[in-house]
Formats: sequence, C-alpha cells, structure tokens
Amino acid sequence: MSIFKNKLTLLLPVIVIVVLFIFSLTAIPSINPAPKQLPVAIVNEDEGVDIPNQGNVNMGDLIVQNAQAAASGTEAGEAPIKWIGVGSDEEVQAGLNDQQYYAALVIPADFSRNQASLRSPEPTQAHVAIYVNQGMSTMASTMASQVLNQLVDGINAKLQGELIAFFDEQGGTMSTKQAAAFAAPIVKDVTNVNVTGTHSAGGNAPFSLFQPLWMASIVGGIIFLFVKKSLKLTSPIAKLKVNLAQVLYGIVLALIAGYSFTWFADNWGLNIPQFNETALFLAISYMAFFLMISAVFSLIGIKGMAIFVIFLFFGAPLLNMPAEFLPSFYQDYVLTWLPMRFMIEGLRELFFFGQGLSMNHATTVLVWLAAISTLVLLASAFIPSRRRGTASEQ
Repeated sequence: MSIFKNKLTLLLPVIVIVVLFIFSLTAIPSINPAPKQLPVAIVNEDEGVDIPNQGNVNMGDLIVQNAQAAASGTEAGEAPIKWIGVGSDEEVQAGLNDQQYYAALVIPADFSRNQASLRSPEPTQAHVAIYVNQGMSTMASTMASQVLNQLVDGINAKLQGELIAFFDEQGGTMSTKQAAAFAAPIVKDVTNVNVTGTHSAGGNAPFSLFQPLWMASIVGGIIFLFVKKSLKLTSPIAKLKVNLAQVLYGIVLALIAGYSFTWFADNWGLNIPQFNETALFLAISYMAFFLMISAVFSLIGIKGMAIFVIFLFFGAPLLNMPAEFLPSFYQDYVLTWLPMRFMIEGLRELFFFGQGLSMNHATTVLVWLAAISTLVLLASAFIPSRRRGTASEQ
C-alpha cells in the first residue's frame, strides 16, 4: 500500500499548518510590545505662589493637567501611561510597596515658589521626586521612568526658553547663581524603590525559576502515571489508596524540590534574600503543579501532556512581560488562566518587596489549586476507566 494513500499522510500538510498556526500565536506578545495604561502615580503638594497682577499661580496643577491631557490625547485605552492622582508622598510609598504603580512623580509644596524665584537675584531650583518601582517589573518601571524624565525635561526646556526671554528683556545680564539655576530649573530626584539589585537575572529571577520547577512537576506526574499503570488496579478502593499515597508522597517531593532548587539557585549565584521562605514557597508551588498535573493525568491519561506543553509554550512569553505590554486578548483570556503566574508573583514579593512567606494572594491561589486538585485526584478513583481513556491510564 502506498503511503500517499494513507489518510494521515494526506492530512499531514493540514496538520503541519495547524500546528504552526497554534504555536506561532505564542510569538504575538513579543512582537513589537507596546505599553498601554501603565499605572503611574502623580502627587501635587504644591501650595502655589502669589504673583502680582496674577494672583495665586500653581505650577504643579499645570504639570498634572498637561500630563493627563497628553495621556488622554490618544485612542481610548491605548495611552501608554495611566496617571493616578494620589494625595501624599506617604500614600505613594504605600502604593509602590503594594505594587499599584510602576513609578511615581511627586511635586513638593515649594515647587511654584522656587520656580518664581528663578527670575530673582536669589534663585532656588525647584525639585521633583521620581520613584521607580523596579521590583514590580524592570521593563515597565524603566518605561514609566523614561516617560517621567521626558515630562520633566520638556518642562525644563520650556522654562529655559521663558528665562531666556525674561533676561533678554532685562538687558541679557545674568548672575552666577542665576546661570547655575538656568542650567536645570527643575532638578529630578530619582529614587529606585523595591530594587532588584545584583544577581537577580536583571530583575527576572522569579521567571528564571519557573521552567525548571514546572518541568520537574510534569516529570513527577508522568512517573506516577506509569507506576500506577504497572500496578494494574481495578478496585476503586485500591485506586483511592494509591491516589492518597500519591498525594502524601507529593508533599515529600514538594519539600525536596523546594529546598534543593533553592539551594541550587543560591549556589548558581542568584540572590536569595530569604532562603527558608523561598524554599517553602517553591514547595507550595511544586505541590500545586504536581497535584494539578496528576489530577489531569488520572482523568485522561498521558493525553493530558498536551495541555501542559501548551501551558509552557503559551505561558513562557507572557510570564516575563508586564500585563500592560500584552494585547488585550492575552491579558483577559490567557494570562488570567495561567497558574504559573501566581508562582512568579509570589517570588517577586519575596525577592524584591521584603515580604516573608504569608497567605497573600499568590500563596492562597496555589494552596486552593493544590486542594482542588487533591479532591479531583482522589475522586478520579471512582470514575470508570472507560471514561478516562484506557484502563491502564489511571
């Protein structure tokens, strides 16, 4: 029989095209990523200054209005920056630590007063504070920092033009103090907060730990699948006992994986600020992934491998990028369904935000994932084998 008469051979071109199409979708997020609606805080504490014939002038208000007008000047939902008004410097610090903003601009109380003094014999440079939230995302915080720096640089250039015109009217004379202030009418005080530091894979340490742990979870699930296959179990009670043993052994595996992986990473040179907390969190992550994979294998057998391969291929490009850099479809319908993102979020808090292991959002989701997967795995013992593939794939 000619191989060209086989149905699979004839369908092969279509299969190849479909596979290429599916996996080419994983490249879309990394093709010309553009930020949309990056949350950046802006605080205006400026008290203004009284100017003859003009009344109280508040330059901080003008900066806020110009920044917000520039952001709203693009198509709805497509502005790179989402300006969020905040009441005080203290509130900004709390928001940065809670990962609400990638950066912040704080305009102090004496901003207008110092600007007005630039035309006097005793000029004082105005200052603004820029906070860059490195730990939240190196890519997004760098982009937000660039926008803030460009904003202040633009104001500086405008002020210099106004000062040139003013001194021309005064005969072009300028004191040494005025010349020094003229060089930079507004001084940017830039502070990096929740810094990633050195030996952090450029701020991507949480992502760099994902793939090895994920693959180890899959390997654990596969080995248990074939071990149970070799036992040739037929009784639901026998299957339940084996599945329960699998859960208990999974706890041991999780602790081994968590502590050994943390030790490996530490010895590779990765900065692990909290060894025990990191090891326990990785153990929780491994347990959640291992039980989820085992539950799926117990229901549909080795065919479930396709699900986790797709998770890996689709998840890897997304997990290393801020959500605001992704197309809306990937934000709403792909990223939200990836269980691995909670591992990365939890590690980011441990590594860069000085938080110890706690039942925060990431940990809670992983614990619930482990609990639900355990129930599914145990319940699968009572599902007839014909509904889960072959009898050997238990």
